[in-house]
Amino acid sequence: MKFPSSTSFALLGAALIAISFGLARFAFGLFVPPIRAELELSPDMIGIIGALPLISFILATLVAPLAADRLGARNTAVLSGGFGAVGLVLISQASGVLSLGVGVVACGICTGLMMPALTAAMQALVKRSLHGRVSSVMNAGTSVGVVGAASAILLLAGAWRYAYLSFAVLAMIGVLATWYLIPSVSRVMPANAAPPPAITTLQWVRLLRLSGFAFVMGFVSAAYWIFAPDLAVTVGALPSGSTGWLWLGVGLAGLGGAVPWLQTLPIATTHPSPRP
Repeated sequence: MKFPSSTSFALLGAALIAISFGLARFAFGLFVPPIRAELELSPDMIGIIGALPLISFILATLVAPLAADRLGARNTAVLSGGFGAVGLVLISQASGVLSLGVGVVACGICTGLMMPALTAAMQALVKRSLHGRVSSVMNAGTSVGVVGAASAILLLAGAWRYAYLSFAVLAMIGVLATWYLIPSVSRVMPANAAPPPAITTLQWVRLLRLSGFAFVMGFVSAAYWIFAPDLAVTVGALPSGSTGWLWLGVGLAGLGGAVPWLQTLPIATTHPSPRP
């Protein structure tokens, strides 16, 4: 198997993040108006369903490092993509609260597993000095997915089921690419490597502060990701097919974070050969 260079891996990771985060998770809020209208769901029920992928994301994140270590980077990423494909198919065929809820839960699990799997693969394929740049490019994949979702709602405003089916097809393609291009190992570490030092008190304090900031940002942004398009339709009298411009603006702005780093990545690098 020929493993990708640092740049190729960064682009592959960005594509997988675009599918798992951009399409499987954040696209849901964009399609809330047509989904709520067709399935006759109340705002309260939409709020509950919209919270389910966050809960499943957190639960999956708790076990993702162990899964990446035990199953390997490739299998964990394939498992993540599988959950995403199944969840997207379930959403596309949803006939009520139960099927829709199960679909978004599966999509949340997909997002929780994907980044730890890609991080484990990055440790095996990419020089440590390039980890920050590669991570920046991969995380910008969310914006790519958001732009894709925005394009879908602009083109398929009244056909959200077809949009989600197309997302599912992309997720299946991502699973195949994952299987062929990502190594099965979780990381490359010498057998005689010294154990990592214990986390200091100062590091714990900084970690808690950063976690608190992330919690507040997530709390504030959750309402936007779930209800912004619906509010634009019900309160602002905006046609549901035009809400994609909201996500398009967010997605294009997010891409700016990856462009400087992508330009500094080498086209080909020498990386360690991962163990089979």
